[in-house]
Amino acid sequence: MDALKSVFELRDMLFQMERDIGLDRLSPAERDVLLAAHALTSAPGAAVQSDQIRSHRLVQGIAQATYHRTLKSLLSMGLLERAGGSRAKHYVVRFDPSAQ
Repeated sequence: MDALKSVFELRDMLFQMERDIGLDRLSPAERDVLLAAHALTSAPGAAVQSDQIRSHRLVQGIAQATYHRTLKSLLSMGLLERAGGSRAKHYVVRFDPSAQ
C-alpha cells in the first residue's frame, strides 16, 4: 500500500469518527481548541488554563484574534465553561460525545 493511500484511509477514518460524535459541526479552529483543551485536562471536570491551550501544537497556528473568538464560540455552545471558583482564563471541557 502506498503512503498516500494510507494517509487517505487514516483521514477518512478520523472524519467518520468526528462525524459520529458531532465534531464535524465545529469549525477547524473550534475543533482544534476543544481537542487541545481536552488533551490538557488531567481528569474529567478538571480546569485547564487558556495559556496552556494556546501553546498546544494543535492551536499554535491559529491567529490570536481567531483563538479568542473560538473560545467565546465554544463557551456559547456550552462545550467549554469557565471553571467555577477560579480566576478568568480557566476552562472546563463540557463536551459529552455520548449526548450527541
